[in-house]
Amino acid sequence: MASKLTPFLMRTAIRSACRASRPQAPNRAFSLFAQRRSDTLMVHRNTPDNNPDVPFKFTAANEAIITEILKRYPPQYKKAAVMPILDLGQRQHGFTSISVMNEVARILEMPPMRVYEVASFYTMYNRTPVGKFHVQACTTTPCQLGGCGSDAIVKTIKKELGIKQGETTPDGLFTFIEVECLGACVNAPMVQINDDYYEDLTPETTKALLTALKESVTDVSKAGKVPAPGPLSGRDTCENSAGLTNLTSEPWGIDKTREDL
Repeated sequence: MASKLTPFLMRTAIRSACRASRPQAPNRAFSLFAQRRSDTLMVHRNTPDNNPDVPFKFTAANEAIITEILKRYPPQYKKAAVMPILDLGQRQHGFTSISVMNEVARILEMPPMRVYEVASFYTMYNRTPVGKFHVQACTTTPCQLGGCGSDAIVKTIKKELGIKQGETTPDGLFTFIEVECLGACVNAPMVQINDDYYEDLTPETTKALLTALKESVTDVSKAGKVPAPGPLSGRDTCENSAGLTNLTSEPWGIDKTREDL
C-alpha cells in the first residue's frame, strides 16, 4: 500500500515546494482609484441638533395633509405612505432628523427601523441640516459634455460660494453637493436648487443666479429678481436652441405620397 502512495505523495510535495519558491504576484484591485469609505448614508450619530430628545410634531396644517395622504392607502397598508410623509416632515423641519423619522414611525404604526431604512436609502432625504438653498449640480456624462460642461459650473459654484462639495456657507444660505443624472439631459448643464431646475447654464448665468438668490434673502426688494426656473438661455423648455429645423413646409398630401390615386 505504501508503495502505491509514494509516487502521489512525492508529486504533491514537489508541487508544493515549487509554489512556495515562486514569487507571488501582488493583489490588484479592480479599481484604479483610492477607496473613499463613508458611513454617512447608513449610520446616525447624535448631534446637538439631531438626536431623539429634540422634539418634533407636525403642524396642524401638515396633519391635515397627512390625513389626506393616508386616504390614498388601505388602512392595513398605511405604512406605504412613509415616503410622502417623510418628505412633508423634511419640508417642515428643514431636514429629515431622527425625531422626524420617529414621529413618522409613530403615525404609521411601523417599527422605527423600517423608516430609517427608507430615509437612509433615498438621497432625497437630507439627514443632516442643509442651507436655505440646496444646490445640487448634476455631473453625469450629458452634463459633462453639454454646453460649457458641468466642470465649469461646479468650479463657478465653489468659487462664488466659497465652499466645497458637501459644505454649507457660514450664513446657512447655501449647501452644495454634486449629484447623478437629474433627467434634464437635453438642457445640460443644469442644477437643481430646492425643487427647481435651472438649465442651459454658463458660468455667467450661474453666478448671476446665485447672486440673485442671496440678494432675495438679504434685500426683500430684490426678491422678485430671481430668474424663473427652466432654461436660462432664453429658449422655451427643451426646444431646439437653433430654432425650428423641421416641419417648416406644408405637409405632403396624397398627390405626392400616392401618385396612383
